[in-house]
Amino acid sequence: MSEVPSIFNYTKLLGDVKKRVLKAQKEAIYAANSELLQLYWDIGKMLNKCQGQPGWNDDVLNRLSNDLKNAYPEEKGFSPRNCRFMMQFNREYPDGIGTVKPLVSQLPITSVSWSHNILLIQKVKDLQQRRWYMLETIKNGWSRRFLGEAISSKYYERSGALPNNFDSTLPTDQSKQVKEFLKDPYIFDMLTFTNDYNEKDVENGLVEHIQDFLISMGTGFAFMGHQYHLEIDGDDYYIDLLMYNAFLHRYVVIELKRGELKPEYVGKLNFYCSAVDDQLCREGDFQTIGLLLCQGKKRITAEYSLRGMTQPIGISDYKLGNILPSELKSTLPSIEEIENDLNENNDRNIF
Repeated sequence: MSEVPSIFNYTKLLGDVKKRVLKAQKEAIYAANSELLQLYWDIGKMLNKCQGQPGWNDDVLNRLSNDLKNAYPEEKGFSPRNCRFMMQFNREYPDGIGTVKPLVSQLPITSVSWSHNILLIQKVKDLQQRRWYMLETIKNGWSRRFLGEAISSKYYERSGALPNNFDSTLPTDQSKQVKEFLKDPYIFDMLTFTNDYNEKDVENGLVEHIQDFLISMGTGFAFMGHQYHLEIDGDDYYIDLLMYNAFLHRYVVIELKRGELKPEYVGKLNFYCSAVDDQLCREGDFQTIGLLLCQGKKRITAEYSLRGMTQPIGISDYKLGNILPSELKSTLPSIEEIENDLNENNDRNIF
């Protein structure tokens, strides 16, 4: 019996081609970045060799910068300041930028942009910590600005350090894995408010900036919904934010509160996690995790709040972008006012 030919699926074809194009684009970007970093490392090595020779002085970099700009006007990376960064880059990794030893091996230097590398060189001296920040940047797509915030907030030192009851509610291997995925604090610098706002404003803002929110959360998180509805005993309940992590294979229930931790928040979160386990989890899903996000917590209060809870729960702080005072915000021009001023200036410039 002859096989029935499969029906042509244009949508699938288009999707497959687009995936392949995207893969090629990413590889081209990585290759270009790798070549640029190798170029900067090589130039830094040449400059470092010349630095100790007679006749070297500070004017050499200014002269070199001007000559290179004249020779390659389309290139923007030959300023005296950037040349000094190249020298520092070479000194940091004297054996090359492929593999760095002895403290760590296989630092993914060429997978991180030049601006990220310079920030890491300046702010993170320990190679083990630097490697950790590089890997997190690659996995989570951190911007340079977010990386700077993470370093300032000591993400490395605080990774997995949030108050939790994972050791008592999860098997040892799962507890360790979950701790590595969660952090304290979370930085939501895409959101800024005046002093007059509440947790609903923050929640809605995170949903509006969902891509940045997912980057802030870390690797493998998928957004399932906000104010997620559950019906229990005929009553309606609403989870602030519901997520699923594809690497942990478990739901993550997030409750978001303005202000400091209150013990009753943890009890409610425990209740939601139990309900999600029963109503949403399917074969292959592990136990649901609860994550309480607040703006401050006292250590002993957090410890007592978690004690005796049956569901795995972590408590983390969250930070917003710089908040504008209400009186300052009221003095700023509106978009319409700015557009009107621009139009008036354009009219005056027409001859």
